[in-house]
Amino acid sequence: MTTQASARPVDGAQSIRRALAVLRLLAAGQELGVRLTDLAATSGLRRPTLHRILRVLVEEQAVEQDPETRCYRIGQDLTLLGLARKSRFPLRSLARPGLDLLCREIGDTVFLSVRTGLDSICIDRAVGSWPLQVLALEIGARRPLGVGVSGVAMLAAMPPAEASRIIEANAVRLDRYALDGAVLADAVRLARERGYAYAPNGIVRSTRAVAAAVLDGGGHPVAAISVAGMANRLTAARLPSIITLLRRQTRTMAETLAERGAKRATRAASSTRRNGRRQPHPD
Repeated sequence: MTTQASARPVDGAQSIRRALAVLRLLAAGQELGVRLTDLAATSGLRRPTLHRILRVLVEEQAVEQDPETRCYRIGQDLTLLGLARKSRFPLRSLARPGLDLLCREIGDTVFLSVRTGLDSICIDRAVGSWPLQVLALEIGARRPLGVGVSGVAMLAAMPPAEASRIIEANAVRLDRYALDGAVLADAVRLARERGYAYAPNGIVRSTRAVAAAVLDGGGHPVAAISVAGMANRLTAARLPSIITLLRRQTRTMAETLAERGAKRATRAASSTRRNGRRQPHPD
């Protein structure tokens, strides 16, 4: 009896973790969705287990299946639930003026991506004024850290051991993007030396991209700002000025984050002192 009772919470927690892992993989598929075979390959779950999880998620409208392609994607209910916490991303509102400024100065599209676990997610972008824009990422695009310059920039801003662990943990998923872990590790080392990540061959053909990490008050990478443009726009001659503008904005964001963190710490300390004074004196 004791063994069975103690096992239930573990089993329940495992099921929840598996369901959340599946949802994260589906989020990477965005509107196109993800095939069952790809879900099985990247999740490491057996098909019967995956079928059971997907069936429940579909019943709860957290996941939907395209009747034509048979691909699975995030469902309407889950999307609506997310609207309850729109203010959860203060980084987006904090960064928006800077993204607009960069966009006007450079003329090409600027992206803001944040780190969440082993992934990077594009949470905002500002489209430039140049007639031909490279919209390499949709807002909400979720990819393993290192797929794209934003992820490389964030990995490069981490301690090398941490970056290596993430690359290793993402090995199976990186393979789906035809990205070798050793090649990514070299790109991260180069970005660490430069202080920015640069891709002479972007996601879209004949494009280039550059990114720099945004650090919080503790020096940890929480986001990255990237610029994507046609190869004849992000030329070797123009790149230094773009990097200067990019670094200026990431430093401004880092300083603002540090100030906000210091203010929160001060308020927390004041609250603790006030609460301490309110405690009744022990008899």
